[in-house]
Amino acid sequence: LKQPCQVKLQILETAHQGEQLGRCVLQGEQRTVALGQHLHVLAITARLPYDKLANETLQSDRIYAYDLSFVADKPYSLRSAMESDRHPAEPISYFAHQQPTFVLPPEHLSDLKIAHGSCRKPHGAGFDTLPILDSLIEASANQPKERLHQLFLTGDQIYGDDVADPLLWLATALGDTLLGWEEPLPARSSPYGRASGVQPQELPAGQRADLATRRAGLTAGLENKRSKVTSHLFSFGEYCAAYLLAYSPACWPADLPDGRAIAQGRKAIRRWDKDKHHMDQFLHSLWKVRRLIANVPTYTIFDDHDVSDDWNLNQAWCLRVLGKPLGRRTVQNAMLAYAAFQAWGNTPEQFVEGAGGAVLLAAAQQWSGSQGEDKAADEAIATYLGLPPSDPHTDLPQFVADKNVWVCQRSPKTLIWHYTVRSACHEVIVLDTRTWRGYPMDGPPIAPPMLLSPGAFQQQIAAPLGQSSPDANTCATFVIAPTNVFGMRVLDWIQQWHLNRRKVFTADVGDAWNFHDSALATLLTTLFQYRKSVIVLSGDIHYSSAIHADYQNLRTGEQATLVQLTASAIKNEELLTQVLHTKLKDWLLPERPRRWIGWSSPPDMKELPVQELLDPDWRIQMKWLRRQPVQSVHLGTGELVPRQRSSHSIINWFKFWNARWFQSGTEVVGVNNIAVVQFETDDRGDSGSVVQDHYWFSPWSPVQVVRSRFEAGLEKSHSVKPARDSRG
Repeated sequence: LKQPCQVKLQILETAHQGEQLGRCVLQGEQRTVALGQHLHVLAITARLPYDKLANETLQSDRIYAYDLSFVADKPYSLRSAMESDRHPAEPISYFAHQQPTFVLPPEHLSDLKIAHGSCRKPHGAGFDTLPILDSLIEASANQPKERLHQLFLTGDQIYGDDVADPLLWLATALGDTLLGWEEPLPARSSPYGRASGVQPQELPAGQRADLATRRAGLTAGLENKRSKVTSHLFSFGEYCAAYLLAYSPACWPADLPDGRAIAQGRKAIRRWDKDKHHMDQFLHSLWKVRRLIANVPTYTIFDDHDVSDDWNLNQAWCLRVLGKPLGRRTVQNAMLAYAAFQAWGNTPEQFVEGAGGAVLLAAAQQWSGSQGEDKAADEAIATYLGLPPSDPHTDLPQFVADKNVWVCQRSPKTLIWHYTVRSACHEVIVLDTRTWRGYPMDGPPIAPPMLLSPGAFQQQIAAPLGQSSPDANTCATFVIAPTNVFGMRVLDWIQQWHLNRRKVFTADVGDAWNFHDSALATLLTTLFQYRKSVIVLSGDIHYSSAIHADYQNLRTGEQATLVQLTASAIKNEELLTQVLHTKLKDWLLPERPRRWIGWSSPPDMKELPVQELLDPDWRIQMKWLRRQPVQSVHLGTGELVPRQRSSHSIINWFKFWNARWFQSGTEVVGVNNIAVVQFETDDRGDSGSVVQDHYWFSPWSPVQVVRSRFEAGLEKSHSVKPARDSRG
């Protein structure tokens, strides 16, 4: 909100398939937090009124509505609060009563529908696919078993690096307006060796590359990638503005200026106009994204671009960036914005009065109110965000040991970013693989890390899975890992090539689980210690796929199944992924089954074949699943895309490129897409398989939405006679 308010929330029953509003069953009231003079934020929780029975709860398979009212200089309803002179009153509801609605996860797994995706860049190539989910809900809004029950955004909800010049031009001005002051960034050298303040307006769009790479130490612009950081976000206001611009049209101007009016130089003008074209497409359906988020329970987790490319990739990155005042300030600003705009909704219990999140918000309010001058509030923000303290002699971040690895030192007061969501038919374990990485003690600073340190494995996986033992036949276990557990073999080769040449920041060497054998072995053995069937949801890599892995404990004979479902990118397709999407991938580099053998103590694994005579504890075999033939989906595409479809790249000049037969690759979806996961049941009603449907825009029919399907069997847990094949 742009002004402070007392906000009241009511959860309402509905009747007649959601068309008629009923009584209030839950309610809450709370005051906004002032992050800036014109930026007041709130995540409000509705609870049972005191006069209600404690066992009266919301039910599955029912449509609920909610209403918000605001008291500021005068009372506002939800509808009046959204009215704007500059924007038409786009609907926020699918019903005539104009209230947003939602449904809870169902009682039966066969009715569950979860959407997930990652990597949504406003100026990314292609059309935004997140609005497709809005159209899907609109088509089934009055059918609680057909609607989406949950949406998980698994990383890169915003981009702190690789920002379009027009977006930074807008975000800088909007950020300063929201805060009501200009943040002094520690970016200018002083005669005394200390960094002095530079205001965001002094760092124009398209001219931040040297500052981002040298003064901040950020690695996104290394290795001939200067263009990725020419408009990097730095200030807290800019990061806040990026969130508002990504999910609502309210703060966008009626028209973005052309490059000739702002940029200087022929190359800069062309880049500006190209980015503006993609952002105009993004803005066309942004109102549908706002309605979507208002009508489906949404959960998120960060990946690197929510801060900056390569965030905490390895120990070298931490030393390079967190050891520089501007780098540390940028990370802190990004994480504070994440806490307010994403984490607060994921774990509201951390932000109740007296809890760490509430202390963080109070410190942020105090820091902003002092226009960045309150040092105590600034230190409190760093503490609760978990930034490691700096060594007083070197200014480098400090690390502590977690068994055989280093982890960033943090206060016990630090908020936790991982969390668990449970219902009657499923559980979702959401991992934080960015702030709990374990950096090898016996390797160079650029060595690939454990994505979770030993302590983090216990806290994030073993502890939540050990709290319950759901029926494997009626309850599904999801694990959200922002980066893939298993990936393409050719990408492994490319990353290994870069690692051998110590160019780790070029290809994100260290984000893949399989670049640290003991970490991957620990992940697999920990998951299968508690569950016999696990579904991993991941993103990050700008293509979508499905992988099925069979695991066998060679000591006990027990078997288990892991299915990895990847959905990426929502809006950020690239030439490489477009090629992978086609028949060329099947013809030139088809994925083959892969096998590993492993040991539990100490955890380790090796890919077969191996020459030595070994005595493994377990083995696992992985195979890529084939996507089924494309099917057309009938949606209102006029609301989804502008009239003219843009050409993605020069390859579209070839006549055969857009042919349906050529676009029908079988291993990945390499164009912008969003995924919906559901289950197929067997004759007994148990979960027989998990299905992932990907929705994307077809190249052969410019505004046609199509669907590709992957299907993976979920084997029931059972025991067999232990196998003693030493070669696996």
